[in-house]
Amino acid sequence: MATPAGKQPHPAMERLRAVLEPFPGRFEFAVRLAILCALTTLVAEIYQTPEPALTTYVAFFVIKPDRATSVVVSAVMLVLITLVVGIALLITVHVIDDPLWRLVAMTLISFCMLFAASASKLKPVGGIIALIVAYALDLLGSIQIGEIATRALLYAWLFVGIPASVSIVVNFVIGPPPRRLAERELAQRLRTAAKVLRLKDAGARNHLNAYLQRGLGDIPGWLKLAGAEKTSRPHELAALKQASQSTVAILSTVDIIAREPGVPPTVLLREHIAQTLDEMAAILRKGRYPVDISFESSEGKSALSPLAAAALAELRVALAGFAEPPPTPLPAHPPAKSATGFFAPDAFTNPAHTRYALKTTAAAMFCYVVYSLLDWPGIHTCLITCYIVSLGTTAETVEKLTLRIIGCLIGAAAGIAAIVFLMPSVTSIGALMAIVFVATLLSGWIAAGSPRISYIGFQIAFAFFLCVIQGASPAFDMTTARDRVIGILFGNLVVALTFTQIWPVSVSQRVDPAIAALLRRLAALAGMQQHPERWTRAADAQAALGAIREDLDLFRYEPSSGRASPGWLERRRRVADAIAGLQGPLLIGTGREPLVAGVVASRLDRLADTFSAETKGSSRSLPPETPSLPAHDEDVISPSSMSQAIVDPFLAELENAITQPVGDDETRAGYARV
Repeated sequence: MATPAGKQPHPAMERLRAVLEPFPGRFEFAVRLAILCALTTLVAEIYQTPEPALTTYVAFFVIKPDRATSVVVSAVMLVLITLVVGIALLITVHVIDDPLWRLVAMTLISFCMLFAASASKLKPVGGIIALIVAYALDLLGSIQIGEIATRALLYAWLFVGIPASVSIVVNFVIGPPPRRLAERELAQRLRTAAKVLRLKDAGARNHLNAYLQRGLGDIPGWLKLAGAEKTSRPHELAALKQASQSTVAILSTVDIIAREPGVPPTVLLREHIAQTLDEMAAILRKGRYPVDISFESSEGKSALSPLAAAALAELRVALAGFAEPPPTPLPAHPPAKSATGFFAPDAFTNPAHTRYALKTTAAAMFCYVVYSLLDWPGIHTCLITCYIVSLGTTAETVEKLTLRIIGCLIGAAAGIAAIVFLMPSVTSIGALMAIVFVATLLSGWIAAGSPRISYIGFQIAFAFFLCVIQGASPAFDMTTARDRVIGILFGNLVVALTFTQIWPVSVSQRVDPAIAALLRRLAALAGMQQHPERWTRAADAQAALGAIREDLDLFRYEPSSGRASPGWLERRRRVADAIAGLQGPLLIGTGREPLVAGVVASRLDRLADTFSAETKGSSRSLPPETPSLPAHDEDVISPSSMSQAIVDPFLAELENAITQPVGDDETRAGYARV
């Protein structure tokens, strides 16, 4: 039944529904996080450690979707905080009695840790370590006795030690194994494809597009962790790896087949495919994987367009070998693995890493000096906020702090309401744990969602914990809650001004190189013949396109003074849309005819050269006339070639999107190159 025109949902409400709706594993993750926060609160309250709210909040950073990653991250955090606190103990001996040198020590440690967070493998935890150490040295400002100072640093170790230790226990007991998450993700993708074929779920198409943009997502990592756990047989993991690659082809082909007109023959064909996919998903949900999949329906095949017919043929191949990896003999001389060091290749040549560390440290130290001079320690949360909010580019930082301000206001309102209506009735630690559990369950549900809203969940929990968990007894102090919220808002303001006015980094700087690299990746994909390798490369290309589109969406968060021109942005969106339309036909249309594949790869390489040349050749605007592409190799490929007929219209659209400027398109967008 069609929805009346006046009953159409508001776009904002539709987006809100899309990001808040449940998906497999979301509630399980929120419950596990709530248990972890409640138990962390229990330990912190029993031993009466300082800043129990911060201790509880760190739990958000040590828990991951699967148990293996959660345990590894928690163990790494324990090792790192032990090393850092040990170094801080040595520094404290020299700075405890001198405020100036204490500030210098905070600055140096903060800069070093943030540089490591940007330019090394410490990226997931470097900022948190810097936060803990800076705040620990801040606490030393009110302590003049060496023994108490030493105890304060040991308490700083507990900020991470308690939640990390509890996380290890919780995840060993109830954490989901990574293999289960991989099977669940594959099953959900197949169910989504089945819904798209049946054309009965309006949101299924959006979910399918999201899966296509995500590529393989976290599935390869989960299977690798499952192998490290030694809880699955190698041949089972190889079968699931093959299933993940086959799923890429299934989603791409289903996307094409579902676009066919809904005449009775094609409806029957789609229903037959959908039923097969549902049966496969049911097997995966039971912890097994389907084999010997038969798909022999010929209903509706004659009614399909050449593109859809080729997609159906590719779908048959993907289903026939869904979880059956091809035998691949070991090469005589296996390629040596490329060794990656602790630091990124451009760690000491790219000034962006140094500038990020300097900007974040400057913002944090400014906040520290301000509340120290004002003698207003209640707003010390501004120092903490600076480390949490800052990101590499201006757009990402502004987006994150916008979401965090929204989350802060929601969490503060909930925390104050809890102080007024709930805390007077709290007479035991169990009641406090229950309040923390419920608040974490709701905020964890949001934090487990899309990155577009996850930061709101983080900040709701942070503001709520700061209001409710104020010490070793029930919290009734409204002044404390007020000051901590003011500190969060002030910290967000300082970071916003710092990242938009000092060495601003536009997200546009990585869009054009990413598009050129994606075109070359598609050229390599066109020349591949073996299916598993083609499907893996196709998944990588889809994920790369998804990252480009996310960067294009971030432009609205950049200040208007440095934002990309509308023509520049529109042109990149056109290119991204053209690439999205080409990926499916490229996957199914070039694998059987090497000559066609060679011509397509050559044209894609030339497009990449054209795009790279024009973006590097001018710093302000496009040349009056963009370079023209060489003519198609029609003497090599017959115009009647089926593969060429499938790919050529989409490739021509991409060529037009790249070579034709739009409006006030400019090569340079956003801020000056850094």
